[in-house]
Amino acid sequence: MLNRRTFLCGLTLGTLSAPLAAEAQQAAKVPRIGWLATNLAANPHLREAFRQGLRDLGYVEGRNVVIEYRDAEGKLDRLPALAAELITLKVDVIVAASAAATMAAKQATRTLPIVFAAVADPVQSGFVTSLARPGGNVTGLSVLAPELVGKCLEQLTQAVPGVSRVAVLWHPGGQGERTEKDMLKEADVAGRALGVRLQFVEARGPADFDRAFSDMARARPGALTVLTSSMLFGERRRLVDLAAKNHLPAVYPWREGADAGGLMAYGANLADLQRRAATYVDKILNLSPRSTTAAG
Repeated sequence: MLNRRTFLCGLTLGTLSAPLAAEAQQAAKVPRIGWLATNLAANPHLREAFRQGLRDLGYVEGRNVVIEYRDAEGKLDRLPALAAELITLKVDVIVAASAAATMAAKQATRTLPIVFAAVADPVQSGFVTSLARPGGNVTGLSVLAPELVGKCLEQLTQAVPGVSRVAVLWHPGGQGERTEKDMLKEADVAGRALGVRLQFVEARGPADFDRAFSDMARARPGALTVLTSSMLFGERRRLVDLAAKNHLPAVYPWREGADAGGLMAYGANLADLQRRAATYVDKILNLSPRSTTAAG
């Protein structure tokens, strides 16, 4: 039985100034954070990681900070309305838990600070100008997904010696168009370099999973790699079960895939990125004249 392996990574983008401790004063000035999630029920540990990051900085929810949670419940078309709702509530900053949430927030405001916690490629997605100097009202942390696609394939071929055909499951629309093209290109380049034939299989939603795995079965791949998207991440347990049912050793771009029973994972520690996003929020709040906190 092969051991599962995980690789933790995450690139922080340049942000604002250092934290400044202050005493909480009037309740009306308690900062308000908007937390925009794609599917909270599937990923409660990510919210808890963010809250832990705030606690580490001295924030106590309900006492010196208010968090307004909005959850699309897996329905991405709900995100724009939820982002607009957070703006109406006059939050001081929006934390976007996914690329789709970041896009919705960015389209809703050009002035309110937005912190994304885990985006595949923020530059190609058009969220920031560059990694070092984000510019605008958006900043956060990147998982460098396109760069890791080839590494996932490399790790998979090492874990499954002799594999000659690998299925690549991806979610059209799960990332920005340029990011998706980059991920598919990186997979193709890596497959050629490793001497394995790739079978690209689409899944636009959970309803497509059975069909997708039937398509894989007909081509008889020896293994599976999954490209990142918030939808596939939220459905990781079902993906792991389907991979096992079809006897496909698989590599996932999130450690939660291995935690759910998959063979291995190679990618960012998403919970850690959520925790680190709290430091960005802290810096933004301490620059805001609207709020005072008891961070320290």
